[in-house]
Amino acid sequence: MITLGILSDTHLQKINETFIKQCAAAFKGCDAIIHAGDLVDIAILEVFKGREVHAVRGNMCNRRARQLLPESKRIELAGYSIAISHGAGPGHNIEERVFNQFPDADCIVFGHTHQAVVHYFGRTLLVNPGSFSGTGRYGAAGTYALLTLDESGPKASIQTLANSI
Repeated sequence: MITLGILSDTHLQKINETFIKQCAAAFKGCDAIIHAGDLVDIAILEVFKGREVHAVRGNMCNRRARQLLPESKRIELAGYSIAISHGAGPGHNIEERVFNQFPDADCIVFGHTHQAVVHYFGRTLLVNPGSFSGTGRYGAAGTYALLTLDESGPKASIQTLANSI
């Protein structure tokens, strides 16, 4: 079994102590990390140094991150196709748009809406980890997702951070 930690919409210019502690707690035991965009600056990925990291850019990323990160990507892990895209445009049909971008993927990871989601769209598992920075309404805590891959298929769950960034 492979476990992936998934986050999105961190909206950080630089690493801070809270982010380091939250990532250590949230992603301990994860084999790899996926960041689904809006990290703002690519330097925040340094917190995952020494791990396999897959990241895409989002609409709020700075120039350096936009130059270094792809808009979307597809990876193969444990025999499953996992597509990663930040997403764009209005939230009301974002799932349909990311599905149309990767109709044959086993799992699609996206962000942008800051709304955590785990469900199937046809046979494809859609995962939006929400906003790790806790930018939800009324000071909601940050969220992230854990994705497991084994012989029974991809499974994901939404987790809530103890403290928002």
